[in-house]
Amino acid sequence: MKINTFEQIMRYTDLILYKTYADLRAETERTYLGFLWWIFEPVMYMSVFFVVFSIFMGHKTDNFVPFLLVGLTIWQWMKSCLSHGSESILGYRGLMQYVSLPKVIFPIILILTDTVKFIFIFTLLLGFLWLSGFSITQSYLALPILLIVELLFTTAITLFLAAIIPFFPDLRFVVENVLTAIFFGSGIFFSVSSIPPQYHFYFYLNPMANLIEDFRNVLMYNIFPDWHSLLVIGIISILGIWFSVYLISRFEYIYPRITA
Repeated sequence: MKINTFEQIMRYTDLILYKTYADLRAETERTYLGFLWWIFEPVMYMSVFFVVFSIFMGHKTDNFVPFLLVGLTIWQWMKSCLSHGSESILGYRGLMQYVSLPKVIFPIILILTDTVKFIFIFTLLLGFLWLSGFSITQSYLALPILLIVELLFTTAITLFLAAIIPFFPDLRFVVENVLTAIFFGSGIFFSVSSIPPQYHFYFYLNPMANLIEDFRNVLMYNIFPDWHSLLVIGIISILGIWFSVYLISRFEYIYPRITA
């Protein structure tokens, strides 16, 4: 990989931050509710699942509302970044015809945009948990590490998909279906204790299942996360980011031609 790829990213830091701010501002100006829509939209989304699983299906998990909200909040952060960022190089194909920029900055902008919105939702989640009796405990010391690991994991997957989707545009539809399957297999609506022990190994092969469980342990049960699984996910994510940046830099001058 060209050694200056990451240096280029640093060189364009101001542009990345400005474009993130501009996109967020433009998004708020397109609606009457402004940035409040960042809150109302996920709240309505979560309410649908609460009504279906808690009221209609009578889910019996203790503290099901906090349990569900933690899982949905953590999942939605990853899904939003992945859904938007994976198509970013295609989305900026018009700009690429006129301006020469490192293509890796396009998915980074989308990841930052969705992460800013996630911060608003996560802050509300913390407030809800505290009001529900889940106080701040010593396990909160692990929270920054958990957030960083999920950000690394999300970035790795998003950059990889952003690198290859311009060559296989129909892959976008496959990604959405795969995300749906993973969504229902990540323990968002159920705990691992409800799964037969012989299937636990396969359940934990899903990084999001590990992360969602760790977030619940920290935020609800005063249990520190599984450091070993976090280390594995973190290392694989860093390697994934490196490889994905390599792919994008490798195809730097091909993208404008295939997306024209």
